[in-house]
Amino acid sequence: MSRAFLALILALGAAITAVHSQVDSCGSDLSTFLPAPFNSSGLNCKPIWNSFILRYSQNQENVSSIVLSAAYTSGWVGIGFSIDGMMVGSSAMVGFIGKGGKAHIKQYYLRGQTSSEVIVNEGQLLTTDVAPAVVLYGVNIYLAFQLKFSAPVTQQTLLFAFSSETPNNYHLTEHDDKTSVSFDFSAGTSATSTYPYQLKRNHGALAIFGWGVLLPIGAIIARYCRQWDPLWYYFHVIIQFAGFIVGLAGVVAGISLYNRVHADVKAHRGLGIFILVLGILQVIAFFLRPDKDSKIRKYWNWYHHWVGRLLLFLAAINIAFGIQVGGAGNSWKVGYGINLSVILIAVTVLETMLWTKWSNKTVAPPAF
Repeated sequence: MSRAFLALILALGAAITAVHSQVDSCGSDLSTFLPAPFNSSGLNCKPIWNSFILRYSQNQENVSSIVLSAAYTSGWVGIGFSIDGMMVGSSAMVGFIGKGGKAHIKQYYLRGQTSSEVIVNEGQLLTTDVAPAVVLYGVNIYLAFQLKFSAPVTQQTLLFAFSSETPNNYHLTEHDDKTSVSFDFSAGTSATSTYPYQLKRNHGALAIFGWGVLLPIGAIIARYCRQWDPLWYYFHVIIQFAGFIVGLAGVVAGISLYNRVHADVKAHRGLGIFILVLGILQVIAFFLRPDKDSKIRKYWNWYHHWVGRLLLFLAAINIAFGIQVGGAGNSWKVGYGINLSVILIAVTVLETMLWTKWSNKTVAPPAF
C-alpha cells in the first residue's frame, strides 16, 4: 500500500515537472519547434500580460520578426497594432487551432466593436515573403510572423486579446479578456494599462445626460411653460445649471480619456470645446442679465435665445459624432436616437400648439 502510494506521488511529481517544463518563459528554447528566423536566440523577449510573452527583433530594413506565445487550450489568440490607441481602426494578427487540428493565422481589420465588423484577410499590416506560422507546443500556442514598416518601430500601442471559442469559418467570437500595452520596441520596455472603457462610457453618459437631455428640457420649459410664471423661470435656471455641471463633468472625463489614449478625434474634440465655450457664455450671460425695463434687454434676449439654440444643435451633432467615432455599440445609437426623437416630437407638437395659440389671438376679435 505504501509502495503504491509512493509510486503515485512520484508519477504526479513527474507529470507536474513535465507540464512545468512546457510552460513558456523567456529562457525557453524555440529552435526545436519553430522555423527560422523565429527560432533565433537573438530575439528580445518580454513578458507582457497574463501568460502572454512577446519576442521580437528588428533589422536594418525595418523588418520586425515577432513571436507571441500564450497558454492555450482552445479558441484564438491575437495581437493588434493600433494607430491611436483604440481598438476600432487597428489591424491584428490572430492565430488558432481549428477543429480538425489545423493551425491558422490570419490578419484581421477591426472596423468596429462587433464580431461582424472584424474583417478577415484585411488590414494595414505589411507582411513579408516569410510565411507566418502557428505552432501548438505543450500548453502554449506560438504566433510567429514578420512585418515590414516604413521606419524603425519605437513606441507602439499593442492590443492583446484571447477567446476560448474556436472561430467558425474564420469568424472571430467576442474576446474573453483584453488589454492594451504601450510598447517601446527600441528599449524593450512596456507600460501595460487596460484600455479605459469605463472612462469612455462615463464620458459618453455624462455628455448625453447633460448636453443632450437636461439642457433641451430646460430650453423647452423656457419656451413653452411661461404661463406658469415665475415657476417656469426657477425650473429653467435649476435644470440648465444642472445640465451645464453634468456636461462639464463629461468634458472633464473626455479630457482625461484623451490624455490616456490620445485618440485622433480632432473634429469631436474641437466641437466639444466650442460647445463648452458657448455654455460658459450662457452662464456668464445669466449673471449679466439686464432688468426687464432696460433698453438692451431685447438684445440680451436675442443673444441668449440664439446662442442657446446653437449650443443645443451642435451638442446633438457632437453626441452623435462621438457615438460614431467612439465605436459605441448599437445600444448607444438606439438609446440616443430614441431620446432625440422624443425631444424633437415634443418640440414639434408644442411649437405647433404655440403658433396656433398666437394665430388665434391675432385673428380673434377683441373681447368685450
